[in-house]
Amino acid sequence: MTREADQPGIGVGTWAWGNQFLWGYDPKRDDGLLEQTFQRCLELDFRFFDTADSYGTGRLNGRSELLLGRFAMQASTAQRQQLCIATKLAPFPWRLGRHGYAKAFAASQRRLQGQMKRVQLHWSTARYAPWQEPALIDGLADLVERGEVASLGLSNMGPKRLRTVHRQLQGRGIPISSLQVQFSLLAPQPLEDGGIITTCRELGIELIAYSPLALGLLGRSAGDPRQVPKGTRGNLFRRLETSLSPLRQTMTEIAANRPGGLAAVAMNWCRAHGAMPIPGLRTPKQVEQTAAARSWSLTGEERAALDELALMEGATRMPANPFQSA
Repeated sequence: MTREADQPGIGVGTWAWGNQFLWGYDPKRDDGLLEQTFQRCLELDFRFFDTADSYGTGRLNGRSELLLGRFAMQASTAQRQQLCIATKLAPFPWRLGRHGYAKAFAASQRRLQGQMKRVQLHWSTARYAPWQEPALIDGLADLVERGEVASLGLSNMGPKRLRTVHRQLQGRGIPISSLQVQFSLLAPQPLEDGGIITTCRELGIELIAYSPLALGLLGRSAGDPRQVPKGTRGNLFRRLETSLSPLRQTMTEIAANRPGGLAAVAMNWCRAHGAMPIPGLRTPKQVEQTAAARSWSLTGEERAALDELALMEGATRMPANPFQSA
């Protein structure tokens, strides 16, 4: 069994904090519960929180950052010093040039009340506007050089683009602290030959797995009594669940007599491949279940069995992120 010390930790995703379209966020109903969730995260030693300036639906745009900033400022000074709050800035088409992120960065820091420790490019523009990206990357590097933020990360890049950006930043002596991509048992593409896992390991970049539970689907057992979510998530669940039986059976066998349920299996599979999962946490109970996953790890045989199911031809897959670059 892989030792706990050899595995990445688990972070916290906050996409749902403010998202009405996919997650049904209601500020009156949810804000108090999210505050309790954040406090429970601190109590159970979760220290990495991921957000974005585009998180939050419509008029609630930026809500995730706003809530994180508010909750962080209620924590003790010692706790805040241990936090790594990372936000992603979207490369919208009107954000151009080396100073294209200046206003966005300032706005995010205001919402986060100065608690941002890492700034990240939300996605690569390599597929549709490759000329836009290098200047924005240089602008993010400028923020690190000036000490306005501690570190720089990337998101939704494949091996080819990552190497290009790595060369650009290496020339300035600015390290890439992390790269986050969609990675789960239903989105195993980073694991395939020549994939991003190998590249990150070679370049010394921490890999972060977003959607490690496939929007919650991998935490559901067969015959789960919980109601299928409404809207887009529910439609996706119904489309994918019909072919999940072999994977769920193996996950159920692995989860037996271990804490955290199927979700822990899914997260520990990511960790077994060197990626830090950042599941979306919205309740204290979810925090506790996620903390339980840190208490154990997959054996080599268990990882191999899950690999085979995830990578087999015709396996069920999550929709790919259209902004993921090669």
